[in-house]
Amino acid sequence: MIDLSIFFDIQENLINFLRTEHRRSLYDKINWDSRLIGLIGNRGTGKTTLLLQYLAGLAGERSKFLYLSADHIRVEAIGIYDIASQFFKMGGMVLIIDEIHKYRNWPLEVKNLYDAFPNTRILFSGSSSLELQLSKADLSRRAVFYTLPGLSFREYLLLTNFGNFPVVSFRELLDNNRHIASSILKKGPVLGHFQDYLDYGVYPFFLEGKNEYIRKLQNVIEKVLYEDISSSSAIRTSNIPLLKRILWLIATSQPFEPNFQKMSRNLGLSKPTLYTYLDYLERAGLILFAMPAGRGAKLVRKPAKIYMGDTNLLRAAVETLVREDPLGTRRETFCCHQLKSAGLLVRVPEQGDFLVENRFLFEVGGRSKGKRQIATSKDAYLVRDDIDCGFGNIIPLWMLGMLY
Repeated sequence: MIDLSIFFDIQENLINFLRTEHRRSLYDKINWDSRLIGLIGNRGTGKTTLLLQYLAGLAGERSKFLYLSADHIRVEAIGIYDIASQFFKMGGMVLIIDEIHKYRNWPLEVKNLYDAFPNTRILFSGSSSLELQLSKADLSRRAVFYTLPGLSFREYLLLTNFGNFPVVSFRELLDNNRHIASSILKKGPVLGHFQDYLDYGVYPFFLEGKNEYIRKLQNVIEKVLYEDISSSSAIRTSNIPLLKRILWLIATSQPFEPNFQKMSRNLGLSKPTLYTYLDYLERAGLILFAMPAGRGAKLVRKPAKIYMGDTNLLRAAVETLVREDPLGTRRETFCCHQLKSAGLLVRVPEQGDFLVENRFLFEVGGRSKGKRQIATSKDAYLVRDDIDCGFGNIIPLWMLGMLY
């Protein structure tokens, strides 16, 4: 008989120190009645908190619910299947398995539990590592997967107690951004908060203190490279520095428009290997691909632009490399990150910075940015970072952060 008391004690301690006053926008989009739910997200995005908030809100005896962290020494020693089997046989109904990507052979054990105990529910979370992404195919008939992105600017304002504002739809952003911005600005100026967000607002652990935030994020990058990617791919640990070089190249460009032949030559890699390494970084959430606009053969091209995964990762990567802030890259990185995190299709057109939903042309810039690049397009917008309120077809950059 397995003693489950240690796991219930851990669960109770976590819930006692849980912040429940604010929840991520994804929380209300999840169908919590599904029998098997997978939550994917980069390290530090708040997956554990979201799952514990759900657990804390469940009605009934706490013994009916069990939280496990797959990297706990007792879980590794006993095994998820054996622990879960006893829990379910004793009347347990909801099992949460955190950090599941760190547990070997987890897809098979989860599948077996799902099939053996049909009246129960299993929720699991893991980082956006290659292994977890590939495992989605193994569980595709059973599991419903959700992706938790980094905080939006809207969610950052909520966590900093500036204000609780509703999510803005993309159509509302285009048609009614001036009115919405005016209502938000009644709470006070937002551009200062926006600059703070760009530096240290994407990951909820900024609440633990801003002085060590970038250092913690740099540690996250190291863990993703040396633990997540290294353990879930064929890449040798000795080649991880090549992934770092790719990241620093992307982070210090204005912005990065890849020349794959030149990159492969400079890095000493074949082009197929380079494509594979970029795929690892993209799946791990460290970089974003912006594919070229078009149809047919254009859609199978390699990315037209590559960005760091978000502006905080950009800052963490360049802090020790360049003195000047890569302002143009930062603007476009924020734009791409917020649009894609909101579930919108983002492409790179021949003219302009982004084509959204295959229709709306966005040109991103500051005070000196003119409308020349978008003058010939009907559905074209200038997105500027130096204004707090838009007018006409000019949208404040910060308002893209209200989309989720």
